[in-house]
Amino acid sequence: MANSKGSKLLKGAAILGIASIFVKIIGAVFRLPLTNLIGDVGMSYYGVAYSVYSALLVLAISGMPVAISRMVAERIALREYRNAHNVFIVALKLMFGIGFFSFSVCYFGGDTIARLMGNPEAGAAVKAIAPALLFVPMLASCRGYFQGRQNMNPTAISEVIEQLVRAAVGLTLAYTYVSTSKASAAAGASLGASVGSLASLIILTLIYFANKKAFNYKIERHSQHVEPTSQILKKIIYIAVPIIIGAEIMPIMGMIDTGIIMNRLQATGWSLLEAKGLFGLFSGFVNPIVSLPQIFTVAVAVSLVPAISSCAGAGDKGGVRANAALSLRTTMIMACPCAFGIFFLSRPILHMLYFAQKDSAEKAVPIMMIMAIGILLLAISQTLTGILQSIGKQTLPVRNLALGCVFKVILTYILVGIPAINVNGAAIGTLVAYTIAMVMNFIDVIKFTGLKLDFVLTYIKPTLAAVIMGICAYITHMVINGALGNTIATMAAVMVGGAVYVVLIFALKAITFEEVSTIPVLSKLSRAAAKFSRG
Repeated sequence: MANSKGSKLLKGAAILGIASIFVKIIGAVFRLPLTNLIGDVGMSYYGVAYSVYSALLVLAISGMPVAISRMVAERIALREYRNAHNVFIVALKLMFGIGFFSFSVCYFGGDTIARLMGNPEAGAAVKAIAPALLFVPMLASCRGYFQGRQNMNPTAISEVIEQLVRAAVGLTLAYTYVSTSKASAAAGASLGASVGSLASLIILTLIYFANKKAFNYKIERHSQHVEPTSQILKKIIYIAVPIIIGAEIMPIMGMIDTGIIMNRLQATGWSLLEAKGLFGLFSGFVNPIVSLPQIFTVAVAVSLVPAISSCAGAGDKGGVRANAALSLRTTMIMACPCAFGIFFLSRPILHMLYFAQKDSAEKAVPIMMIMAIGILLLAISQTLTGILQSIGKQTLPVRNLALGCVFKVILTYILVGIPAINVNGAAIGTLVAYTIAMVMNFIDVIKFTGLKLDFVLTYIKPTLAAVIMGICAYITHMVINGALGNTIATMAAVMVGGAVYVVLIFALKAITFEEVSTIPVLSKLSRAAAKFSRG
């Protein structure tokens, strides 16, 4: 029985993991043609709408699904099927209230929000994305309910459909209205999120009613006491609120960041049009690229957390330290090539992806180079956060990130106001925030686990391999670019760099094949490679 439960759990995790990667890829693919179509100014409108949407969305997609799934699972384990269903109903009502409030703020206050952020023409995009804030909270309730029943398929299916519809509708509307104005095109792209979330909600509703007969059968078959609604509501809030607080920090800082950048640029001599363009470079050109490596670095870090939790629960301090050390090494090995690859190839990558916006792509190069280093800092910080969460110290990363974000706001305000630095100041502020969070997380991990790292093995060897890789990739691009063009040269540089890095990481003994096989996310690849090599 234990094995079947474990198998089911791993299967569910795999389903959600694959869906998450697919969703992120669709999101990235959506951003590229959109940015090429509407440019930096158009992306400044979309960036304002998306920053507001992200901050309000965290209320729905961070703590609530976790609370709902946990409470539903606990009640199903006790065969309290009626109470499990009541959790879903109470949560659905609560989330509808949160969604209606968020929708009202965005729709009726869209123009005001856009003006406060220094970009008045973004009001239409803010209003267009508002309906998504009504639908997504209810989506979160449905997903939490199915996850609590150990059924991850509805969540995965609905997430993929949401992104596909969002991309298709958003790009279609953007292409339709770009001839009218870039503000209209950005509003069309934003409306795609609303239509996508509605489509996803319809799918989950159909799945729910298709399974309702089975739900009701279990409810009627097992008699149990009925849990008071007020008690259910208190428990949902008790579980969800701490998670929401931690998850809200970065989106809120991002929303504040948006306002600071736009207003400070205009206050220090830039015109409104110039400010829109500079903000669009940061939010529309660079952020989608530097966020992609998180798909892989987070997957590796998260896969090791259960091992750490298991050791901590058993009182195995040596096991905690060993797994923590391996997780940090693995993160460095995964994040270093991403960070240094993007750093050395910033210009070729931007020109390849944003071929229709060459001038803007060129202006985005310094921002991209700064943010590339942030990939490494954030990856390490996320792994340290996972270690602290796995040993029951989940409030510490929240405190550390909050402090980092305070410094980010102060530094961004000062640096963006210096004309020579302008929007690059926001990128520098982000680096400082990640650095503070990373250092404080590291101090806490050492304090509570007694972790001692081999500095050369963990940090120097992966960094050295990544720097050499980046130089080789850069030289490859320089050699090929003149004859075959930027796109082919960039792809060749990436492949050469990747091959060089793999060879170096094993040659420097930064990691061994035996260690690779102990990492859940990579073990299958390792076995496949070994099998292939045997012929």
